[in-house]
Amino acid sequence: MTYVITEPCIDVKDRACVDVCPVDCIHEEGDADRMLYIDPNECIDCGACEPSCPVTAIFAEDDVPDSAKEFTALNAQWYQDKAAVRARVNAIKPA
Repeated sequence: MTYVITEPCIDVKDRACVDVCPVDCIHEEGDADRMLYIDPNECIDCGACEPSCPVTAIFAEDDVPDSAKEFTALNAQWYQDKAAVRARVNAIKPA
C-alpha cells in the first residue's frame, strides 16, 4: 500500500507533506505541475504526509474515496509520462 495525493491538491500544492516525508517521495516540477505526486515505488507507507495536508488531499491507497480512485494511477503514471498526467489534471479541473 502507498499513499495517494488527490484532487484537493490541484492549484494548492501546500508543501507541508514534503517537509514531513522521511524518504522524499513527494514531487512536482514547479509551475509545470498543478499538484504534487507521491512515487509509489519510493513511499514507505509511514503515513506522515496524510495528517500534514491542510486540504485533506492525501489518503492511504485503500482509503481513497471512490470518486478519486483515478488519482492512484495518476500519481504512479506521473513518474512515467508527466505530459499525459498534466493533460488529465487539466481536464479534471481546468485552470
